[in-house]
Amino acid sequence: MQLEQPTQDPDWSGTIPSALDVRVLGLVVVTAGLAASVNIPYGGVPVALAAFVVLVGGGVVVHVLGERKLRRITDGLVERWAAAGGQIDDVTRSADGMRTEWTVHTPDGDVTVGGIALVPIAQLSIEWQGVGDTMDASEAADNLDALADSLYEEVFEIGATPQRA
Repeated sequence: MQLEQPTQDPDWSGTIPSALDVRVLGLVVVTAGLAASVNIPYGGVPVALAAFVVLVGGGVVVHVLGERKLRRITDGLVERWAAAGGQIDDVTRSADGMRTEWTVHTPDGDVTVGGIALVPIAQLSIEWQGVGDTMDASEAADNLDALADSLYEEVFEIGATPQRA
């Protein structure tokens, strides 16, 4: 006779927190400053300042859009895993704000989902038990069902079986 294990309420609230990357924003500011400084000999300081504002604004928008794309993919993966029966304890973002990544906490181990959050070249990175994979974020978004299925099998089904030594 088996005893029924008490069900544990997950801590996950159903939302994926925002994870802007301070390093990317710093790179945007430095690159915009260098690019704007080229305008000083040709248009003077006012043109350089205008170019700086436009470039920083564009860079921030590109990063925010990339972060939203990666967050939607992460949300889609977690929703599909939970719907398929996987236990999601919590989803947290990188604590220091220096990466665009989230940690999906499960009883079988943590899955780290993140990547490069610049919309034209956004890359999705997934790591579980020290093994990682990177793919184009647009490709991952287009094939989200297949990606979620293969990762569910690896994390929740294969990862849940005891390993024999």
